[in-house]
Amino acid sequence: MRIGHGFDVHQLVLGRKLLLGGVEIDHEYGLLGHSDADVLSHAISDALLGAAALGDIGHYFPDTDPQYKGISSILLLEKVVQLLKQKHFTVHNIDTTIVAQKPKLAAYIPEIRINLAKVLNVSKDLVSVKATTTEQLGFTGRCEGIAVHAVCLLNEID
Repeated sequence: MRIGHGFDVHQLVLGRKLLLGGVEIDHEYGLLGHSDADVLSHAISDALLGAAALGDIGHYFPDTDPQYKGISSILLLEKVVQLLKQKHFTVHNIDTTIVAQKPKLAAYIPEIRINLAKVLNVSKDLVSVKATTTEQLGFTGRCEGIAVHAVCLLNEID
């Protein structure tokens, strides 16, 4: 069994959709990035790649490559899962924490968990998604961006 940790941050801006775990969140701001900037999917991808000692998301999907401009981060996460499969790993479980002052995310979490579980080929009971604020402290507290921590366990298969 292997453990991995991922962390990602994206700035909130007007004029973009807010996507978390492939689910569109109703909010006036979205996340800025080369892809669709789904910070949750990015952090999970980094946790998975780290657990397998395969580098990070930027190695496989660099933000300097035009083919990834605007791409779905869920599609990138699917590619990471395929890479893990080729290297004989399966996802055991995922635990994530979204750090955002706004919007409130509790109503979206069940759908996010179901969506991520499908991509990761696991039961939704093995995907934890939590949300917290920083009590208006720091860049997340000022609603300038969203941060995500992700931890995963991988199983090695023969």
